[in-house]
Amino acid sequence: MGAETTGATGAGSRLSLWLLRAAPVIAAAALIVLIAGPLGWRSGLLHYRTAFFWLMPAAFYAGLAACAAAVAGLAFGLQQLNRRRIARAAAAVAIGMAAAYFPWHAQQMRGKYPPIHDITTDPQDPPKLIAVLPLRAAEGAAPADYPGAATAALQAKFYPGIEPLLTSVPPAQEFERALVTARRMGWTIVASDAAAGHIEAYDRSFWFGFTDDVAIRVAAEEGGSRVDVRSVSRQGRGDFGVNARRVRAYLAALRAAGTS
Repeated sequence: MGAETTGATGAGSRLSLWLLRAAPVIAAAALIVLIAGPLGWRSGLLHYRTAFFWLMPAAFYAGLAACAAAVAGLAFGLQQLNRRRIARAAAAVAIGMAAAYFPWHAQQMRGKYPPIHDITTDPQDPPKLIAVLPLRAAEGAAPADYPGAATAALQAKFYPGIEPLLTSVPPAQEFERALVTARRMGWTIVASDAAAGHIEAYDRSFWFGFTDDVAIRVAAEEGGSRVDVRSVSRQGRGDFGVNARRVRAYLAALRAAGTS
């Protein structure tokens, strides 16, 4: 009886040790796979769809597997727990959860936002993208034409209140303020034409480095100026609300500049 118990304990200890050694390796692999997506897209080695539809799910499941292996390793080695084994398990769980969280979070966000990536203050006559067209073509971007009424309806439903900014400032002065504000947003200015009241710029996301183009139009309005903004992604169908947030942030910054 004692021999059987000792044998079982020995087998459990060996399994525990194997799991606790494997867990950090699986967790590290999950993290590498997760990071490979944006790095591959930024370097041109992978299409972003490969990252979203293959690498991110793989990172998610590998992260969960690492957590499961760590927990199981602790469970099978309860009688031989020590600081080293606990540290291995904790490291594997932390890395595994981090690798699994980002794909999970992206999936949760996908269901909360409409499948549009073109936001403007003027759906009837959105500011045009002109100077950035060669950049979009070089990236194989989506068409720059505004999608139309269906997109406008979804914008009104999901992102209400995105409207032109009306000011009492003359167009020339408002244009300069609009250009300065765009620069302060950290955008890369591609073109600025004071006579036409037209500004084009682009902004990049932190993680994947997705590029979104921005067009700003400053026109004379009775008693002052009207500022219209358009923010549109180069890739994908949805944008997780990024373009709407960008337009709102810009308009808020421009209003604040007018009161300072």
